[in-house]
Amino acid sequence: MTDPGYPSGDAEYRPLPGEELLHAMFYGLDAGVWVMDSGGRILVVNPRGAEIVRMPPERFIGADAHELLHREADGSQQPRSRCPLLAAMAEGLPTRTQGAWFRRGDGSLLRVGWLLAPYLVGGEQAGAVVTFFDLSAQEEEARRRDAHLAALRKRAERLSLVSEVTTVLTSTLDVREALRRLVRLVAPRLADWAVVDLLGDQEEVLRVAVVHHENGRHVNVTELEGRLPDQLSWDSRSPLQRVLRGAPSLIAGPEDYAGVPDSAIQRVQGDLFRFTGIHSAVMAPLRGGRGVLGALTLGRADQEQPFDREDLELIDDIARRAGLAVDNAQLYDRQRRVSETMQLHLLTPLPRVEGLEMAARYLPAPQGSQVGGDWYDAFVMPDGATTLVIGDVIGHDLQAAASMSQVRNMLRAFVWDQREVPSLIIDRLDSALVHISDVPMATLVLCRLEGGGGEPWVVRWSNAGHPPPLVIEPDGEARFLWEGHGMLLGTEASPPRVDSAVTLAPDTTFVLYTDGLVEAPGQSLDTGLERLRQRAAGLVGRPLGEFCDRLLVEVAPEESADDIALLVVRVP
Repeated sequence: MTDPGYPSGDAEYRPLPGEELLHAMFYGLDAGVWVMDSGGRILVVNPRGAEIVRMPPERFIGADAHELLHREADGSQQPRSRCPLLAAMAEGLPTRTQGAWFRRGDGSLLRVGWLLAPYLVGGEQAGAVVTFFDLSAQEEEARRRDAHLAALRKRAERLSLVSEVTTVLTSTLDVREALRRLVRLVAPRLADWAVVDLLGDQEEVLRVAVVHHENGRHVNVTELEGRLPDQLSWDSRSPLQRVLRGAPSLIAGPEDYAGVPDSAIQRVQGDLFRFTGIHSAVMAPLRGGRGVLGALTLGRADQEQPFDREDLELIDDIARRAGLAVDNAQLYDRQRRVSETMQLHLLTPLPRVEGLEMAARYLPAPQGSQVGGDWYDAFVMPDGATTLVIGDVIGHDLQAAASMSQVRNMLRAFVWDQREVPSLIIDRLDSALVHISDVPMATLVLCRLEGGGGEPWVVRWSNAGHPPPLVIEPDGEARFLWEGHGMLLGTEASPPRVDSAVTLAPDTTFVLYTDGLVEAPGQSLDTGLERLRQRAAGLVGRPLGEFCDRLLVEVAPEESADDIALLVVRVP
């Protein structure tokens, strides 16, 4: 048999022992390979090498490798003096590089990595074998990965901003002070101009804050503040007045005020755009329990990038939170109604996770407002794991709910941003609460649940002074998870926190709850925990919604004066 690259002479060629393997490696390798002599001329190339550079194999034979392939990043011929491959040949040492450019047969450039290995004949260097491979796919994957990580970082930054906004808005019941703090927070992170307008009782428009971020500081432009001329017009097409009438958040620009003003307020808005130089703005309604209370306008003049749909959604979320804060401050004497609205926004819907059943309940304190410091949370991480949280801030009134919202949103931001084990995330949260919030003390259990797709379900958790999770096996065997227990939040102590993990068998029920379910005046905690364990074991075969409802009825003490939050997950 005869093969290219193997001289056979007149007789039939018979490979030497092991030569068939070398032949298969050379011609079957998924990388380019050529052999060249000591002068740098190519003797033979494998089919994959010819395919990578899009040249027929005969184009290689006898060609000077440097002249044929090597190029600079701009496509120009690379000087021989700067060729790393020729330098490696001269040194006679094995060498590799990840940053070379080859010219393909169609004239395009290809990013490659290569490995040069000299070979000897009669004890003298006779040439080298060069193995090269296409880096473009790897680099494209690296670019996609970097873009993905950049997107995750951006989302984490925005989650952190939402958390900070929530903290600012819940730190005072003075509506104007809360809004002034808000605009200083969003500028310059989202815009360099921030304007807040509020609707009065007679539909007059009050411009309560105009802030410009310039030269690294916030400037109150008080001459632009005050009552705007005339009342809100229900016929005007002005973007601001449409938002104040209840339209969704929108993006506006100077072109929206280029024509003849159709109202006094539209004329003022046109003056605002001209005075500030804003080229792109988002106007979002501040909504409260009574409807639209005002509008938040963020404008970009110094920042060149116009607002996009993602910005619009984020600012709409911030404005919604700001609207709640305004409503709370204006209707503080109607605390119950405000509390119900806040609770609706704070206890978000549970995520849908393939294979998992999930249910939650919240029961307010009988003698308190309709919200308190108890909460649950669940959301899916980008890597597919599910985060589960149960927590309790001291109190069961509006102030406790405000503190709870700080803890909940800060925790969400830390979980999303840090991607660490639960104990380290709780440590970060504890440090933040002590130094940048007025939250008194809180307890929580933070869990990471992962599995599915043929893999067992595993839950990893850390406990900050909270009642232990409860696990109920399909056969009714129930036990508390006392491991992973640590100090509650807000004590300024720094004891080491620990994590624990357990594998959940199919059809296992995992229960998180707050102390209102097991504690009552004059009753020991052990009594309440044992009652919970027994009743949960007896109800484990029930559908999850019924399981939760029956637990609240059959386990919660009648004399309890505390809120109750309950989060239950059942794995397939």
